[in-house]
Amino acid sequence: MIDGHTQLFGIIGDPVEHSLSPLMHNAAFAHLGLNGVYVPMRPADLAEAFKGLRSLGFVGVSVTVPFKVAIMDFLDAIDPVAQKIGAVNTLVFERTTGRVHCKGYNTDWLGANQALAEAIDPAGRTVLIVGAGGAARAVGFGLIEAGAHVLVTNRTEAKGRELAAQLACPFVPAADLAQVRADALINTTSVGMDPHVHGIPINPELLPHFPVVMDIVYAPLETRLLREAAARGCRTVDGLNMLQYQGAAQFFLWTGIEAPHAVMRQALLDALQSPHA
Repeated sequence: MIDGHTQLFGIIGDPVEHSLSPLMHNAAFAHLGLNGVYVPMRPADLAEAFKGLRSLGFVGVSVTVPFKVAIMDFLDAIDPVAQKIGAVNTLVFERTTGRVHCKGYNTDWLGANQALAEAIDPAGRTVLIVGAGGAARAVGFGLIEAGAHVLVTNRTEAKGRELAAQLACPFVPAADLAQVRADALINTTSVGMDPHVHGIPINPELLPHFPVVMDIVYAPLETRLLREAAARGCRTVDGLNMLQYQGAAQFFLWTGIEAPHAVMRQALLDALQSPHA
């Protein structure tokens, strides 16, 4: 029941209609009996939208593309890791007498690290990141934060080398991948995402070089990359894990309560298995 005491949460993005975050967070609120609601919002103007969030009493907000970098200009404080990553995906509003303070965080890296940790502890391990976009940047900084040795490969070499320089790690050209051995591989690109489900970001014959293979794509849940990796004896981690864990980290930042992981994952699974998903 939404009433005058309902706490407001949401996600801003463009587009945002496809986001599964409202299902995940509202399921968590309902399970724990918390009087909160999480809504998707598509701002026409980011500056005006942020003023509205601040003045309307929002407690916490998720930020997705294309606002993860631009939102940083409006914040009162930014978590040091988010500052290193150069992107924010979580806003926490705190109200004191006569003032609203907003701090930005990035939980994408936490989600990636926790998802990978289901299969392997990243500390001291070598991990190959495929891709050089915003997700690759968050995953890379997070892995380094966890003590991993990171390698970067990318189809567009200039962009890949730029990210590798920012992470202070080696870049591997696609032509040299056959010589690479690592403890894990993480695909941070959209290759293999619905509707292009036959795509794969790396030659499948090379997958035995990586005992653990993780994909951040979650639609479909089993991408071609994960299917080919499993067929070659690799341990796989699907993209729903990262989405769930980054959302759980947001939930804790907003409420101080440990998120109900199983409930959140089931809400995501139900959405993906729905004929309307």
